[in-house]
Formats: sequence, C-alpha cells, structure tokens
Amino acid sequence: MSLKYWVPAIERTDRILKEISQHPNELRLIDLSKKLDINKSSLFSLLNTLETLGWIIKSSKGCYNLGPTVGMFNSAYLSQFNLIQSFYREAESAVTRIREHIQLGMLEGNNVVYLGKVEAETRVQLVTEPGMRFPAYASALGKIQLIDHTAEEIECLFPVKKWEKKTEYTTSSIEELYCKVKEARAKGYAVENQESALGFHCVAAPIYNFEKHIIAGISFTMPTNSWEEKFEDAKDEIIILASKLSRLAGYQEVAEGTEVL
Repeated sequence: MSLKYWVPAIERTDRILKEISQHPNELRLIDLSKKLDINKSSLFSLLNTLETLGWIIKSSKGCYNLGPTVGMFNSAYLSQFNLIQSFYREAESAVTRIREHIQLGMLEGNNVVYLGKVEAETRVQLVTEPGMRFPAYASALGKIQLIDHTAEEIECLFPVKKWEKKTEYTTSSIEELYCKVKEARAKGYAVENQESALGFHCVAAPIYNFEKHIIAGISFTMPTNSWEEKFEDAKDEIIILASKLSRLAGYQEVAEGTEVL
C-alpha cells in the first residue's frame, strides 16, 4: 500500500480502537500508552477527542470501552450487508480461477439450505438449486458449519440413529460425523468425498459474522478427475473467499495464534 497519503493520526486511532475492542474495560491511558508505544501526551489528546465524539467511553476507574458511535456505525454497516449479494459478487473471480462450481449454504437445524451457486463453464451440472435442503452430515457445507458445536450439541441435532446413506461413502453415525467435524475444526476447512453423490467431491470453508459466529458456508464441488488435480488450489481459494465474505459481514480476525475456531 502506498504511504503517500497516509495519515498517522488515523492509524493510531485505528490501533487504539482495536486494542480497546479486544480488552474492554481493562485498559487505562497508561496501559494503552505502553501497549501501543504512543506517548501519554499525544494519547491523551486522541482519547479525549474519541470520548467527546462518542467513539469510546471511560469508566469511573479510568478504563475504556467502545462507545455508542461505534454501535451506530456497526448497525448501519450491517443493515447494508447482504450475504447473498456479496456471495454472487465475490465468487465470480474464484470460479474463473478454479473453473469449478461454488455453492453457498446455511445450516438450518440438521440440514443445509442452499442459498446460491455460481457455476463454471463445464459439462458438469449441479442438481442442487437455491432453496433445496440436504442433510448436513452428508455434505462439506454441513460439516464446516458444525465446527463450533460440541459433541452433545451435534448429537441433539441428529436424534435419529439410522441415517439415510446417499452413497456407500456417506457418513453414517454420530461418532463418524464428530470425528470429521473435529478434523475440519483443526484444518479450517471440511471435505466431502463422494458422500452426497458418487464421483463428486467438495471442499468447504466457514463464513463468520461480527460476533464471530458461523452464519454460512461456501464450497467448491467437482468430479473426481478434477479433484485430484485441483484440490489444493480449490482449498486455498475457498478459504480466501470465505475470509473475504466474513470481513464483509463484520468479522475481524485477531492476532495470529489467539483465534480459536
């Protein structure tokens, strides 16, 4: 990024707000000065201005929290965010690069509801359409949206012990499902190998909102011959796209090593 028109005061303000958001009601002026390496005189002026404008508020103990102005901007941003529109706008370039279909889906109970798809120019056609439902246990889109669920929560979602097998490879028990969900949680993406249809594979990544909750998932779907050739590139691309959509939904990643999925 060019620093030609960079405004240092705005950069410092951004750092202050992020630090306060990650440590609400914990930091005083002296704490922020040490953490951010900003001298107390300059920091006092910035904090005083932010407090006057409602960006932050100071407690009786001298610690800072985000203020009502942040909430006002947050509400305005969320009201203009549309997940489906953002998906169609952002997915086109990923489809062009990988040349395979991308789908958007949301977990509803123990099913995935398909919300949208962007198709590549291939001979392979997807039978799923927006509005259709599919068992979460048999899809990468479902598994990736279960990664923030406990074993008990997953068991409650799937009370029926005998699951319909779409193919011979379909996940067929709570134990098997939770094992795959744990693997997806560790990796940050989920895969599905011929569970929903023979000869087809998927790789999916989660979309988070500003509260760090998973609100949907996106996945590449492709036949076996493409999977063997494109898996790594498709995996990287779907993670990048999910991260971009998460940021549009207000999600902010924290420093590396501190975010637990």
